[in-house]
Amino acid sequence: MSNDEILREFLLETHENLTLLDSDLVALEKNPTEKNTLAQVFRTLHSVKGTAGFMGLEKLQAVAHAAESLLNRLRAGELVFNPPIATALLQVVDAIREIMAAIEADGQEGQADYTALLAELDRLREVREVEPNSLPAINAQLVETVAVSIVSEPIAPSSVGQSPPSIATPPVEIPMPLSSPVEAIDARAPSVADANIRVDVTLLDKLMTLVGELVLARNQILQYSTAHEHAGFLGAVQRLNLLTTELQANVMKTRMQPIGNVLNKFPRVVRDLALACQKSVAFEMKGQETELDKTLIEAIRDPLTHMVRNSIDHGIEIPEVRRASGKSAQGLLRMVAFHEGGKVIIEIIDDGAGIDIARVREKAISNKLVTAEVAGRMSNLDIMRMIFQPGFSTAEQVTQFSGRGVGMDVVRTNIEKIGGTVEIESTPGQGTTIRTKIPLTLAIIPALIIVCGNERYAIPQVSLLELLRLDAEQAAVSIEYFHGAPVYRLRGALLPLVFLAEQLQLAAERDSLSDFNIIVLQADERPFGLVVDAVGDTEEIVVKPLQKQLKSTGVFAGAAIMGDGRVALVLDVLGLAQRSGVISTVKKISIGEAKSNVQPIEDTTEPLLLFSLRSGGQMAIPLAEVARLEEISTATIENLGSRQVVKYRNEILPLVDLSRQLDDGVHSPAMDSDTVSVVVYSDRDQSVGLIVGQILDIVHEPIVSRTHTNRRGVLFTAIVQDTITEFVDVAGLIRAVIGPGPAPAEEVRS
Repeated sequence: MSNDEILREFLLETHENLTLLDSDLVALEKNPTEKNTLAQVFRTLHSVKGTAGFMGLEKLQAVAHAAESLLNRLRAGELVFNPPIATALLQVVDAIREIMAAIEADGQEGQADYTALLAELDRLREVREVEPNSLPAINAQLVETVAVSIVSEPIAPSSVGQSPPSIATPPVEIPMPLSSPVEAIDARAPSVADANIRVDVTLLDKLMTLVGELVLARNQILQYSTAHEHAGFLGAVQRLNLLTTELQANVMKTRMQPIGNVLNKFPRVVRDLALACQKSVAFEMKGQETELDKTLIEAIRDPLTHMVRNSIDHGIEIPEVRRASGKSAQGLLRMVAFHEGGKVIIEIIDDGAGIDIARVREKAISNKLVTAEVAGRMSNLDIMRMIFQPGFSTAEQVTQFSGRGVGMDVVRTNIEKIGGTVEIESTPGQGTTIRTKIPLTLAIIPALIIVCGNERYAIPQVSLLELLRLDAEQAAVSIEYFHGAPVYRLRGALLPLVFLAEQLQLAAERDSLSDFNIIVLQADERPFGLVVDAVGDTEEIVVKPLQKQLKSTGVFAGAAIMGDGRVALVLDVLGLAQRSGVISTVKKISIGEAKSNVQPIEDTTEPLLLFSLRSGGQMAIPLAEVARLEEISTATIENLGSRQVVKYRNEILPLVDLSRQLDDGVHSPAMDSDTVSVVVYSDRDQSVGLIVGQILDIVHEPIVSRTHTNRRGVLFTAIVQDTITEFVDVAGLIRAVIGPGPAPAEEVRS
């Protein structure tokens, strides 16, 4: 083995051990009498010192030796482990990391001077009884109040204190204090060298890619085998299927790592941050054994760190405030990880002050994220979700931890990039829970294959709730239109419907007599129904990355090669829901408030356009739906079959005579003037002119005494400006008169 290989092995092993040292030292601070943990810390530093001496790393050897000497007195019972000693040893861990980073960069130990640290370690080792205030850099009283406890399964000794890496050279005598019975410790410590090997992550990724290609080949053979009846061939195919499945499962396990690899660093983070914020925090962890794909573990490291910092800096109060509110002076922060429904759930729970809804609403308005009217209508849950908006912060002043308005939006973005979601729950005065849901892996996933517009698409099964199939008669009765948007009444609740062909702009025409295939999906905890042409089988697919052109659409998460060699795009359920308007980035539309691009007008104070029909009566539509108000000459209106159109801004604008439609054309007076008032209505890329009797006013006031009505084309009636007013279902009328889209150019030319 070359020197470079020996150094690489040393760096790998030491990096692993340093992560455990952080959590072990913090645990010892809480329970100084835990001899097994103290022995693990001693063995780790002894291993670092011995290998550093062999490799001629004098600075690293000196730091490790000083720490080992202090630990030797602790193990002998001559000193008691306390917070000042813990702080000094944690500084040793930081120093070792710094030296290793320098070695990794240029092979040298760096220019940092550790004389003061060595002197402090020698001083702590020589005193007979360590005073609590022996570290002047840290307030002694505060150090004593900070307690970080770890509630977890005991870590096996074999996972931490390892002997120096095996080196194919003659034995080298390693100097050590005579009072250290290291030989006995090493003899008792079980070794994992014979049972474990390190494999480069790049090699694992390549192996995973090859298994993915094997899965594709297996799928192709399975599809080919359906047309053959040869018993021997079918038996071989079945065996290939079983072996491929087993190989896939085992290769997946090589990428799965305990999430504790991420969580083990948080006791140190909590301790240091609590000291910096002058708070007392107890930290509990549970579920470190929960496994997750290595790629995802790396992806969630920074988001979790930021959420923990937020909980301590913003959530948990200082001891004086907690006592005044009847709480214990010490706050509690818990991190829990577990599997649920094919996903990994990570919860960060604090017992702090909770989220001040009024404060968040005020900040959202002052930062112009929402208007005061919209904020007044938002639920507490929607207000809490405003903290995920870019630039949002409630901090009064900028500190080294928070206040810059950069953080929680990045957390949410990074979690959603790996197919996860972030939820938040908070009770004022009691605490906050941030719940993160992430998939187990992104490499090979089960997916439902669907067909739309003669193209196949894949939907990740983790987003699938149920499948529905309605015949034409059921669809005619069960599918309704709420504020112009299609909804299906599922077990008493309104389920928003999204037509995939419409969202992907596929040239597909639905037969009114055809069946409806509805796939009930969930995006950001919001169920909605995706209407497709046909539903296929569930298959395991290998997700391939997309090119930039397809990524920009926001509705595709990747691509997969199917058994017949053709490519199927993988739908991004969250992106599809956002694109269709089922959910939005600012206000989540609750189930039963289905939305196309028409904003609900119930219980609002949004601006309204008031007008009358030719027969009289006051009508209203939301001003947000109005593009322009025009006066058009009746001489320019043309009839194309049963439709009326007008040339408007170099385009053909379809017209809908509201007086004729709402009065059934019987009681409505004819257009006897030279001009008519037209409201240009816009919905998505479609513009329609609404012929009205007279424009009355634009008002901005609450709607009161709302009453539903069965009149065609009217959503409901209400009192506006002391006048009974009918609110027009514009989208429904347009759909009934001219169809779901603008008049085709071929028809206009005819």
